[in-house]
Amino acid sequence: MSAFLLLLTTSRFAASVAMMIYSGSLPFLMDEWGMSGTEAGAIQSAFNLAYAASLLVASWLSDHISAKRVFLASNALSLVAFALFALVARSYESALILYGIVGLALGGSYTPALMLVAAKFPSSSRGTAMGVVLAGSSLGYCSAIALAASGIPVFGYRPTWAVVTVVLCIGLATSLAALIEEPSHVNRSEPMKHGETSFASTLGSRRSILLTTGYTAHCWELLGMWAWAPAFLTITLAREVEWASATLGIVIACILHFSGALSTLLSGNLSDRLGRRFILVSMATLGAMLSFVFGWSGSWGATAVLILAALYGFATIADSGVLSTAMTESVPQHYLGSMLALRSILGFGAGAISPLAFGWVLDLTNQGDSDPRNWGWAFAMLGAGGTLAALFAIMLPHDAEPTSNS
Repeated sequence: MSAFLLLLTTSRFAASVAMMIYSGSLPFLMDEWGMSGTEAGAIQSAFNLAYAASLLVASWLSDHISAKRVFLASNALSLVAFALFALVARSYESALILYGIVGLALGGSYTPALMLVAAKFPSSSRGTAMGVVLAGSSLGYCSAIALAASGIPVFGYRPTWAVVTVVLCIGLATSLAALIEEPSHVNRSEPMKHGETSFASTLGSRRSILLTTGYTAHCWELLGMWAWAPAFLTITLAREVEWASATLGIVIACILHFSGALSTLLSGNLSDRLGRRFILVSMATLGAMLSFVFGWSGSWGATAVLILAALYGFATIADSGVLSTAMTESVPQHYLGSMLALRSILGFGAGAISPLAFGWVLDLTNQGDSDPRNWGWAFAMLGAGGTLAALFAIMLPHDAEPTSNS
């Protein structure tokens, strides 16, 4: 664990707290702001779409003005945007605009962070380094939901969001500390030389296609699970245990996201030892199997549901860092930002659709029920994405020698 990696991970932790705080605040905001479910979902959709657009632009800019500059600018803008959101958002209408602006700012720090790790660490330890950074993100998601569940009932959402603003200040400080002595390398400072691989060839290579489509299928399952698993667990566990809402929220946050933090750490390290392809196939297969089982577990008792939820949170994010690592090793460095841009817009585009598709299947299989009890088919629909991710991983060539950016 180098100082660079620790500081960069802390910065990603802070950004992830800001990214997930609205979801954690939602049960309280719906009553406070008098929002319908559609309105509450629209705010999150606006954030997701803005975040996806930001990923696209930031990834492309990283190739042209350096990942370091984009990363630092995004962290600074995220602090300003979230502070504005925390101060001004007081209704559905204001939050729809302001949280979308937060998404535009936050998206710029994700793919540049991956590019910075890829440039800093050799292939032999890159999977571990990627896993550490993504583990920081998972801990941020967990902390955001726990902060909202414990802080808002006592202090209200405004002071709670003020704490998030302080966290973002720390994130900006750690990003500056991590990168102050790092060079602002521009990947495309020189024109392509004779004999170099063109972008069209890179885009059309078998590994690039399979890694991009695999990531898209992975995001379909992961972001759909993140959107709906908390609701499933809340409704299911409320029938089984008599916990306060804050306690229930903290337990759910830790079950889903702390297990995810452990997962990215372990899978990244194992991918350095056992190979990227083996981990991608294993984790995607496990995640798909759990998607097909998880929704039917509501009547199996609280213990079984919690164990399955922990395994589900572990498996569905385990291949995220490994997919990113494999992409950095399969694409020439001067095209890495552009490839990550394409991958991000496809992956997060699928991730924006899957929660809506989940809700449609849930409504279709629970017609007339205000309190859904049949969740199995909706989660199985997410499992289709996990199945495709596993198939694409199986079709990958065996781990190749890394490209020159390793």
